[in-house]
Amino acid sequence: MPEASSTTPDPLQTLKAEFRHHLETFYAGLQLAPPYESVEKAIRTLITMIHGLPIEEQTRILADPVLRWQQFRLAFDASGLAKKHRGIIAGLARNRSTLNLPAEYDQFLNLFLT
Repeated sequence: MPEASSTTPDPLQTLKAEFRHHLETFYAGLQLAPPYESVEKAIRTLITMIHGLPIEEQTRILADPVLRWQQFRLAFDASGLAKKHRGIIAGLARNRSTLNLPAEYDQFLNLFLT
């Protein structure tokens, strides 16, 4: 008899969806079209990075928003997203008060200021 499928969502899929949402929010807040292929690369980078960690570390990251944002920032940078629209986003980031983005997105914005 086939096994019943679990109704519990896959934590990595949940993380993937959360990261995608943050990337969409980030680019919408900047009023820029996201570089779609680079966004997909960033998402793949995140999942690869998390998947390669021990289960205990994955569990910690999934349970801690600060650790999740650290991983999001690492994937954003490692995937090359911090190089796309660099001049435009750096200019916007210098005038942070004019952006309609929550403070968490400074994790991404700061990559354009270095």
